[in-house]
Amino acid sequence: MARTASGKGTVVRMWRWRSNPLRRHSDVIEAWIVLVTWTLAVVFGLLAGVVAARAVGTGLSAQAARAHAVPAVLTVDAPSPPAAVGGSGGERVWAAVRWTTSDGTVHAGKAKVLPGAPAGTRVTVWTDRTDHVVPAPMTGTQATLEAALAGALVASSAGAAVWAAGRVARTRLDRRRMAEWDAEWQQVGPQWGNLSGGRG
Repeated sequence: MARTASGKGTVVRMWRWRSNPLRRHSDVIEAWIVLVTWTLAVVFGLLAGVVAARAVGTGLSAQAARAHAVPAVLTVDAPSPPAAVGGSGGERVWAAVRWTTSDGTVHAGKAKVLPGAPAGTRVTVWTDRTDHVVPAPMTGTQATLEAALAGALVASSAGAAVWAAGRVARTRLDRRRMAEWDAEWQQVGPQWGNLSGGRG
């Protein structure tokens, strides 16, 4: 580290990549570890995020393709929400419904409807190919947001895993470097003491 006229230290950037008498072989190794770690963290994180986002998007699209909306009617009055959550507004409750498929078969099940709706109210339910009630599929915007969030989460996790592996490698390198310094000091230390004693 160099010093300016004001006495403050200045950071010499990229010093591990420059030839200088203080640079050791372990410093070069550490520089490569840092470079490879950050490169892999960015590249692997981005790739993992893209793959995850596409997988989630494909899954949501397939889920939406399997569901279709059918008109149904409430067979009983929908329950009212408890007083504690009465102010939640858009909260839906489970209620018994009945619907008829295109071939004339009558089906019954439970679906989420507005609370307090009276029996006979027409509602829309989503069913799968086996005519079982399924959750309503996400809209295009919701699916895109869900896929993006999944991709971001996977990307950050993958990048963090690579960074952690690089950190472990640097920690081991530091321990090795400290051991080398200790061994060298054991050789030089006594000579330094003899030189200091001789000056007295």
